[in-house]
Amino acid sequence: MFQSAKRFVFVFSLSLSALFAQAAEKPNIIYFLLDDAGYGDLSCYGQELFSTPNIDRLASEGLKFTQHYSGSTVCAPTRCSLMTGKHTGHAYVRGNREVQPEGQAPMPADIVTIPRLLSRAGYATGAFGKWGLGAPGSASDPVEHFDQFYGYNCQREAHSYYPTHLWKNKERVELDGETYTHPLIMEEAFDFIRANKDEPFFVYFPVAIPHAAMHSPDSYSAPFREKFPQCEDKVGKYAGTEVKNPVAAFAGMMTLVDDGVGEMMALLKELEIDENTLVLFSSDNGPHREGGHDPKFFNSNGPFTGFKRDLTEGGIRAPMIAHWPGKIKPGTVTDLVSAHWDILPTACELAGAEIPADVDGISMVPTLLGKEDQKAHDYLYWEFYEQGGKKAARWGDWKALQLGISKNPDAPIKIYNLAKDIAEEKDLAAVRPDLVKRAEEIFAKAHEPSPNWEFKVKEMSGGKK
Repeated sequence: MFQSAKRFVFVFSLSLSALFAQAAEKPNIIYFLLDDAGYGDLSCYGQELFSTPNIDRLASEGLKFTQHYSGSTVCAPTRCSLMTGKHTGHAYVRGNREVQPEGQAPMPADIVTIPRLLSRAGYATGAFGKWGLGAPGSASDPVEHFDQFYGYNCQREAHSYYPTHLWKNKERVELDGETYTHPLIMEEAFDFIRANKDEPFFVYFPVAIPHAAMHSPDSYSAPFREKFPQCEDKVGKYAGTEVKNPVAAFAGMMTLVDDGVGEMMALLKELEIDENTLVLFSSDNGPHREGGHDPKFFNSNGPFTGFKRDLTEGGIRAPMIAHWPGKIKPGTVTDLVSAHWDILPTACELAGAEIPADVDGISMVPTLLGKEDQKAHDYLYWEFYEQGGKKAARWGDWKALQLGISKNPDAPIKIYNLAKDIAEEKDLAAVRPDLVKRAEEIFAKAHEPSPNWEFKVKEMSGGKK
């Protein structure tokens, strides 16, 4: 009897040990998303007028992607694509659409998202920053997806870094309108990391910087006012605010967010969880031209043509960095053609969670770990309902672009060879009808009709985001 009891305790202990070992193998996942930062807005991607040393360190110690794409070319659809693993031909949210008095139109109550999948796999989940996928109290209020939320629920409210309030879970947090929000949001996230350091966690950091109004604390913008005195007479106006020398303010904002990344990495090391934490870093779309921001001055779109709201490369090519000490080979670069909708299957594979069958994404785990069995996309696809209606596709080195669809569903399709024409200047449609046909096939296959999103002459936008 005594021996049987000892054997039961021994086996039970082994089982517990196995469970704890299995849990320890699940990496923490942090996904950091900039808002309207272009491909060229990080010094590791070519920015020369200011530096981002902490973000650069993520790249030098990790993996830099050169052919990664955003889910869309504006805020809400990108975030839906990221959270659900679907491109905008299948995603529920395909454009910006507001509701009153605050927030964006919600996703369905039962929609499958990264935090819901990882929660089932034993992860604590937190989101800190800008949501934009469901108004407060709606079916997709952020706390319907995450264990904890702190930040802006509404994209419109995030136009200012000195708002009257933020949200903590379902509680409205009143502010004085004079407090810069980014440090508040970062500290809430750091507290969440500290509280969950002993279990696997997923932290989603959709920060507002450098979106909309060019608000920067004086201590960050002052050095750049001295560096860019030629811009001192320029005034940036947005959402009822005015900023003197918005060029300096933009550089200050990017420096501030870089400092936050440095603090985050120091915290992971202090808690001794850096080697079990995958940090992913990207941006939601191309650079904006609002609030006095001058993306041409900074060469924010790098070698590409276009900005936010364009489906040319400048509107959708995004920086992407992956950092995971001991797992990702330092200083590596990949030309894997990938997109935001690949994050869901990647996170699920790492967490041991089941990948939904209907997602458009492909796990990038082989690329992260330096393996050779990485699957490739047959194509990437985007559709956008503002500015007359647009579609785009990427397969191999080829890019197809169709504009003015709302007025003419059969508008001509342009074809570009990105290997030779990264700026998309030479349309090859006339000499490559076979590629035009291929684009038509992709457009037809990738687009799933939605009662909420149709290419109409009257644009579907709910306002600037």
